[in-house]
Amino acid sequence: MALPKTDFHREAKTADITIWKEALFGAEFLLLHTSPVYYGLGVPHGDGSGVVLVPGFLGTDSYLTQLRYWLERIGYRPHFSGIGLNAECPNLLIQRRLNESIERARRETGRKIHLIGHSLGGVMARSIANQRPDDVASVITLAAPFRGNVAHKAILRAAEAVRKRILAQHGPSVLPTCYTAMCTCRFVDSLHRKMPKSVLETAIYTRNDGVVDWHYCVTGSPSVDFEVPGTHIGLAFNASAYSIIAHRLAQAHPEI
Repeated sequence: MALPKTDFHREAKTADITIWKEALFGAEFLLLHTSPVYYGLGVPHGDGSGVVLVPGFLGTDSYLTQLRYWLERIGYRPHFSGIGLNAECPNLLIQRRLNESIERARRETGRKIHLIGHSLGGVMARSIANQRPDDVASVITLAAPFRGNVAHKAILRAAEAVRKRILAQHGPSVLPTCYTAMCTCRFVDSLHRKMPKSVLETAIYTRNDGVVDWHYCVTGSPSVDFEVPGTHIGLAFNASAYSIIAHRLAQAHPEI
């Protein structure tokens, strides 16, 4: 697999991708409900471990409801992130809201938890896993550009609008480079670190991604990266992705 030369791309770049294909995510949603995987057939079941779900850019927990119900159905204790709309400084969202959800899941199960994040939510999940390896058994990302912000121009424009609002709202409470890969906050700094060996990492991606450049959603390791057919948005409802999630969760063994 040919990856970009830089380990972590610090500047936002426009990806040469076609966003209209994302309209096909509805087909993935419908196909999910016809798949045996969705009903817990042919996949390993869970051990009651906690799983915290993190939504993507401009998304809320609500669109991850199908994934939450499915995880519950196969034997896990899923939790929503509780962050509200993901259009805020990730560092603040982690400190003020997401850490609370992780701690609650940890208390309820008495063992390490799993993190599953879609898109920007996956980037946040990887950052948290590096910050809290003693609390996290595994991290699974769905179309998450954790190696750099290389996306469709419409996404970059929306991100810049969010950035300006963050700076206007929080002022000196955030760094001037907030919401960019050049920020030096704990959220971005944690992304530069190598994932601890105690955390089982999984990166699920699609080459048909119409939102971000898929090259920035993978680690380059065949044992970690898993390709599925589908769209960026649709990975939250993708039966192939669900099957991989079930098998990878089963491979991680949360300790107390």
